[in-house]
Amino acid sequence: MPEKFKNKYRISSARLQNWDYRWDGAYFITICTQNRENYFGNIVDGNMELSSMGIIADIMWHEIKNHARNVELDAFVVMPNHVHGILVLTGNSVETGHALSLPSSPPQKQPTTIGQKRFQNIGKNSISSIIGSYKSAVSKHTHRLGFDFQWQSRFHDHIIRDGKSFQNIRNYIFENPLNWQNDELK
Repeated sequence: MPEKFKNKYRISSARLQNWDYRWDGAYFITICTQNRENYFGNIVDGNMELSSMGIIADIMWHEIKNHARNVELDAFVVMPNHVHGILVLTGNSVETGHALSLPSSPPQKQPTTIGQKRFQNIGKNSISSIIGSYKSAVSKHTHRLGFDFQWQSRFHDHIIRDGKSFQNIRNYIFENPLNWQNDELK
Protein backbone atom coordinates (compact mmCIF):
# COMPACT_ATOMS: atom_id res chain seq x y z
CA MET A 1 0.00 0.00 0.00
CA PRO A 2 1.60 3.31 -1.02
CA GLU A 3 2.26 5.79 1.73
CA LYS A 4 0.84 8.74 -0.17
CA PHE A 5 0.89 11.29 2.65
CA LYS A 6 3.34 9.50 4.99
CA ASN A 7 1.53 10.88 8.08
CA LYS A 8 2.19 14.40 6.81
CA TYR A 9 -1.40 15.50 7.41
CA ARG A 10 -2.10 13.43 10.48
CA ILE A 11 -2.36 15.30 13.76
CA SER A 12 -0.42 13.37 16.37
CA SER A 13 -2.23 12.39 19.53
CA ALA A 14 -1.71 14.43 22.67
CA ARG A 15 -2.52 11.32 24.72
CA LEU A 16 0.12 9.37 26.63
CA GLN A 17 0.96 6.49 24.29
CA ASN A 18 1.67 3.86 26.95
CA TRP A 19 -1.50 4.54 28.92
CA ASP A 20 -4.97 3.08 28.41
CA TYR A 21 -7.50 5.81 29.17
CA ARG A 22 -9.97 3.21 30.44
CA TRP A 23 -7.66 2.40 33.35
CA ASP A 24 -8.58 3.41 36.86
CA GLY A 25 -7.26 6.84 37.65
CA ALA A 26 -8.08 10.46 38.25
CA TYR A 27 -8.09 12.67 35.16
CA PHE A 28 -8.06 16.48 35.01
CA ILE A 29 -10.07 17.54 31.97
CA THR A 30 -10.24 20.90 30.18
CA ILE A 31 -12.62 21.42 27.26
CA CYS A 32 -12.69 24.75 25.39
CA THR A 33 -15.32 26.28 23.17
CA GLN A 34 -14.57 26.93 19.50
CA ASN A 35 -12.33 30.01 19.18
CA ARG A 36 -12.70 30.43 22.94
CA GLU A 37 -16.05 32.15 22.49
CA ASN A 38 -17.68 33.13 25.80
CA TYR A 39 -20.82 31.03 25.38
CA PHE A 40 -21.22 29.95 28.99
CA GLY A 41 -21.65 33.25 30.84
CA ASN A 42 -19.52 35.86 32.55
CA ILE A 43 -17.37 36.27 35.61
CA VAL A 44 -18.78 38.99 37.88
CA ASP A 45 -16.92 39.84 41.09
CA GLY A 46 -15.08 36.52 41.03
CA ASN A 47 -18.23 34.44 40.54
CA MET A 48 -19.36 32.65 37.42
CA GLU A 49 -22.82 33.73 36.24
CA LEU A 50 -24.02 31.02 33.88
CA SER A 51 -25.82 31.76 30.64
CA SER A 52 -28.45 29.32 29.36
CA MET A 53 -25.68 27.44 27.52
CA GLY A 54 -23.56 27.45 30.68
CA ILE A 55 -26.44 25.89 32.62
CA ILE A 56 -26.65 23.14 29.99
CA ALA A 57 -22.89 22.54 30.21
CA ASP A 58 -23.17 22.29 33.99
CA ILE A 59 -26.18 19.94 33.99
CA MET A 60 -24.70 17.65 31.34
CA TRP A 61 -21.44 17.28 33.32
CA HIS A 62 -23.38 16.11 36.35
CA GLU A 63 -25.26 13.64 34.12
CA ILE A 64 -22.00 11.84 33.22
CA LYS A 65 -22.29 9.57 36.25
CA ASN A 66 -25.72 8.42 35.02
CA HIS A 67 -24.40 7.42 31.59
CA ALA A 68 -20.89 6.07 32.19
CA ARG A 69 -19.93 3.12 34.35
CA ASN A 70 -17.49 3.31 37.25
CA VAL A 71 -16.99 7.06 37.09
CA GLU A 72 -16.96 9.52 39.96
CA LEU A 73 -17.19 13.27 39.47
CA ASP A 74 -15.02 15.49 41.59
CA ALA A 75 -14.25 19.22 41.28
CA PHE A 76 -15.86 20.95 38.32
CA VAL A 77 -16.36 24.50 37.08
CA VAL A 78 -17.93 26.09 34.04
CA MET A 79 -16.01 29.14 32.89
CA PRO A 80 -17.06 31.62 30.16
CA ASN A 81 -15.28 29.68 27.39
CA HIS A 82 -14.20 26.38 28.89
CA VAL A 83 -14.91 23.79 31.54
CA HIS A 84 -12.53 22.13 33.99
CA GLY A 85 -13.33 18.93 35.80
CA ILE A 86 -11.89 15.88 37.48
CA LEU A 87 -13.17 12.46 36.44
CA VAL A 88 -12.19 9.46 38.55
CA LEU A 89 -12.49 6.06 36.87
CA THR A 90 -12.82 3.17 39.34
CA GLY A 91 -13.43 -0.52 38.89
CA ASN A 92 -12.33 -0.70 35.24
CA SER A 93 -9.03 -2.50 35.70
CA VAL A 94 -7.15 -4.74 38.08
CA GLU A 95 -3.80 -2.96 37.72
CA THR A 96 -4.54 -0.30 40.33
CA GLY A 97 -5.88 -0.46 43.83
CA HIS A 98 -6.53 3.24 44.22
CA ALA A 99 -7.83 5.85 41.82
CA LEU A 100 -4.66 7.92 42.14
CA SER A 101 -2.15 5.12 41.68
CA LEU A 102 -0.49 4.13 38.44
CA PRO A 103 -0.38 0.50 37.29
CA SER A 104 2.05 -1.53 39.40
CA SER A 105 3.88 -2.77 36.33
CA PRO A 106 4.21 -1.10 32.94
CA PRO A 107 2.37 -2.67 30.02
CA GLN A 108 4.27 -5.40 28.18
CA LYS A 109 6.09 -4.40 25.00
CA GLN A 110 3.80 -4.92 22.02
CA PRO A 111 4.21 -4.35 18.30
CA THR A 112 1.95 -1.29 18.55
CA THR A 113 1.44 1.09 21.42
CA ILE A 114 -1.76 1.36 23.40
CA GLY A 115 -2.13 4.80 21.87
CA GLN A 116 -2.04 3.35 18.36
CA LYS A 117 -4.65 0.73 19.29
CA ARG A 118 -6.80 3.46 20.82
CA PHE A 119 -7.80 4.70 17.37
CA GLN A 120 -8.89 1.24 16.26
CA ASN A 121 -11.46 0.95 19.05
CA ILE A 122 -12.10 3.93 21.30
CA GLY A 123 -13.58 1.57 23.89
CA LYS A 124 -16.48 2.06 26.20
CA ASN A 125 -15.94 4.01 29.37
CA SER A 126 -12.68 5.55 28.20
CA ILE A 127 -11.95 9.19 28.93
CA SER A 128 -12.33 9.94 25.21
CA SER A 129 -15.74 8.26 24.96
CA ILE A 130 -16.99 9.95 28.15
CA ILE A 131 -15.84 13.40 27.00
CA GLY A 132 -17.13 12.78 23.47
CA SER A 133 -20.56 11.91 24.89
CA TYR A 134 -20.51 14.97 27.15
CA LYS A 135 -19.60 17.33 24.30
CA SER A 136 -22.24 15.74 22.09
CA ALA A 137 -24.95 16.12 24.76
CA VAL A 138 -24.13 19.79 25.35
CA SER A 139 -24.10 20.47 21.60
CA LYS A 140 -27.35 18.60 21.03
CA HIS A 141 -29.24 20.43 23.77
CA THR A 142 -27.88 23.88 22.91
CA HIS A 143 -28.71 23.40 19.22
CA ARG A 144 -32.16 22.03 20.07
CA LEU A 145 -32.83 25.31 21.89
CA GLY A 146 -31.68 27.32 18.88
CA PHE A 147 -28.28 28.43 20.16
CA ASP A 148 -25.28 28.71 17.84
CA PHE A 149 -22.61 26.76 19.73
CA GLN A 150 -19.43 24.80 18.95
CA TRP A 151 -16.73 23.08 20.93
CA GLN A 152 -13.05 23.09 20.07
CA SER A 153 -12.34 19.78 18.34
CA ARG A 154 -10.07 18.34 21.03
CA PHE A 155 -9.80 18.43 24.80
CA HIS A 156 -6.91 18.46 27.25
CA ASP A 157 -6.41 15.76 29.85
CA HIS A 158 -3.86 15.23 32.58
CA ILE A 159 -3.48 11.98 34.52
CA ILE A 160 -3.37 12.94 38.19
CA ARG A 161 -0.58 10.88 39.72
CA ASP A 162 -0.71 11.57 43.46
CA GLY A 163 -2.71 13.10 46.27
CA LYS A 164 -0.78 16.38 46.33
CA SER A 165 -1.39 16.97 42.61
CA PHE A 166 -5.02 16.00 43.08
CA GLN A 167 -5.48 18.64 45.79
CA ASN A 168 -3.58 21.30 43.81
CA ILE A 169 -5.79 20.69 40.75
CA ARG A 170 -8.97 20.73 42.88
CA ASN A 171 -7.90 24.09 44.32
CA TYR A 172 -7.12 25.41 40.83
CA ILE A 173 -10.59 24.42 39.62
CA PHE A 174 -12.41 25.91 42.61
CA GLU A 175 -10.40 29.15 42.43
CA ASN A 176 -10.59 29.51 38.64
CA PRO A 177 -13.41 32.10 38.64
CA LEU A 178 -11.49 34.26 41.13
CA ASN A 179 -8.45 34.17 38.84
CA TRP A 180 -10.28 34.82 35.56
CA GLN A 181 -8.39 38.07 34.89
CA ASN A 182 -5.13 36.06 34.74
CA ASP A 183 -6.56 32.99 32.98
CA GLU A 184 -4.53 31.85 29.97
CA LEU A 185 -7.71 30.53 28.30
CA LYS A 186 -9.39 33.95 28.48
